[in-house]
Amino acid sequence: MQNNKINLLIVDDEVTFLDSIRKSLEARDFNVIAVDRGEKAIEAAKKNPIDVALVDLKMPGINGEETLKALKAEHSWMEVVILTGHGTIDSAVECVRSGAFSYLQKPCDLNELLEALKEAFKKKVMNRRKIEEEKMDELLKIAISGSPRDILRRLKEIDQVE
Repeated sequence: MQNNKINLLIVDDEVTFLDSIRKSLEARDFNVIAVDRGEKAIEAAKKNPIDVALVDLKMPGINGEETLKALKAEHSWMEVVILTGHGTIDSAVECVRSGAFSYLQKPCDLNELLEALKEAFKKKVMNRRKIEEEKMDELLKIAISGSPRDILRRLKEIDQVE
């Protein structure tokens, strides 16, 4: 995986959607690992540095909520965005309580998804680097007038500072 891109894990049992969203996000400078089951997501996160996970809620085997809990238990700094076509208010509340950063309904506008992923990565960097939000905003001012890619690249640079 390239260090200058956001490492994104996508978990969805709809293979056509999974392939489509993977291609779309790779074209926007994400390193994408795409898997079709929660069990595979947990293994992929153990073997690869993941910044943000995009998880479907309703899947065979380990469902999205269980996948969320397992990912957060092993990687507390990782942010998880739930993207589902089968959501309810109750499931949204439960996922947020379990540590989901955001909860989006399919079909989701690509710009809305990109904004959620950007904000989730920003929070991950802040949590991991213990940077206060005011400081983070100050660091990002340079990139604000730039494209979402510029902002994500700047966040990745901040994340890599030791």
